[in-house]
Amino acid sequence: MQHSKRSHCSEWNDRKSWDQGSHSVPHKRKRSHSSDKESKPHKSHHLEVSDSHYLDDKFINERDHHDRRYVEEYRNDFCEVYDNRHYHRDYEKSHRHHHSKSSGRSRKSSHKRKHKRRHGSGHHSHSKSHRRKGSRSVEDDEEGHLICESGDVLRARYEIITTLGEGAFGKVVECIDHNVRGMHVAIKIVKNVSRYREAARSEIQVLEYLNTMDPSSTFRCVQMLEWFDHHGHVCIVFELLGLSTYDFIKENSFLPFHINDIRQMAYQICQSINFLHHNKLTHTDLKPENILFVESDYVVKYNSKMKRDERTLKNTDIKVVDFGSATFDDEHHSTLVSTRHYRAPEVILALGWSQPCDVWSIGCILIEYYLGFTVFQTHDSKEHLAMMERLLGPLPTHMIKKSRKRYFQHDQLDWDEHSSAGRYVRRRCKPLKELMHCHDAEHQNLFDLIRKMLEYDPSKRITLDEALQHSFFDLLKK
Repeated sequence: MQHSKRSHCSEWNDRKSWDQGSHSVPHKRKRSHSSDKESKPHKSHHLEVSDSHYLDDKFINERDHHDRRYVEEYRNDFCEVYDNRHYHRDYEKSHRHHHSKSSGRSRKSSHKRKHKRRHGSGHHSHSKSHRRKGSRSVEDDEEGHLICESGDVLRARYEIITTLGEGAFGKVVECIDHNVRGMHVAIKIVKNVSRYREAARSEIQVLEYLNTMDPSSTFRCVQMLEWFDHHGHVCIVFELLGLSTYDFIKENSFLPFHINDIRQMAYQICQSINFLHHNKLTHTDLKPENILFVESDYVVKYNSKMKRDERTLKNTDIKVVDFGSATFDDEHHSTLVSTRHYRAPEVILALGWSQPCDVWSIGCILIEYYLGFTVFQTHDSKEHLAMMERLLGPLPTHMIKKSRKRYFQHDQLDWDEHSSAGRYVRRRCKPLKELMHCHDAEHQNLFDLIRKMLEYDPSKRITLDEALQHSFFDLLKK
């Protein structure tokens, strides 16, 4: 596929399949190093939007306490009668201002996309909108966003249908590709700001590398179709996917996924990220918002236990998105990576990180799929560690001794269980096994896998090669 203005991107040489055990890594890229990634803007869109990679500390810290808030009944009593959980309305209200980079479109826009795919759009109407908008000059707003609207055409090819999301990085729009029989695509339009352009080019290099190593997308990384420059705006064209797993849960009243769906999704996630790890890449920002369904169609069934309608997926195929923070082994590793709720202990303790931090994030994701919400609901690092200890037991002494963070006294977490924060953690978090809805073999296997993924010591944490052989996945192999 031809791309315009590509001279600044390096070429990849001597590429081989990761399962042959060898590959070449591109030379070190210029990277825009972010700091904290606590909370990312959540103007809904379902494609990869690396705004977390570009956010400023001040913005992050101001928004962090709004991120993934939970309803009072769970703040006051976490495990009260699973059968009667009706917290979704309050949860929904708390998300009114929650921003996430990979959230899906509204039901209305989703319906629009399906309608257009089934019936197409008249050639005459497209030509008309092209003429109408063609004479309008290219303008940016004061923040560097491209000012665009439905009917505008990019590169005399991509007609904008709707805006899927907007964030600090720029915006993502759904477009019709008039060069490919009206195929719908998603285009990430990066702000016309130098640091965002540089970060986008870094992301493009990773995406080109992944496309080369896995051209058929066997390992379920989102495919970049092409990229181009539009009057100073880097534009990245992606395949159009369905809702993120987070948005599916949200639109399903925060009901958790069925364990069979979790098994299928978990296996695909492990395969995809294992592919990255074998290619000496760490994703660094895995979370439900960055796991997208290829198609998020569903059937509605009545859940007699919950006494409500429930959406059940028709197809659990997923893809991993957002490679804006993906880091090669030989590149500079920012001290702080990952969105707060999926951040590994070695990152919080500033002990350095590598591929195992992705495995920790996957463990957190699987808990969220199982419960319908994340257990690490906090915006404070010490409180986060206290939650980990409540869930998993004491932190290892050797990690405490090695860390220079001032969270400890006498090799123990400096934490007052009788403070208001301490009482909140005790109510909010329970030991891991107490989160199980039932204790049959399937659930036991899932929680055994999660526990091995949530091993404090990254050197002892299960690898994804090992995870893919775990007994939780035996049913898939049969």
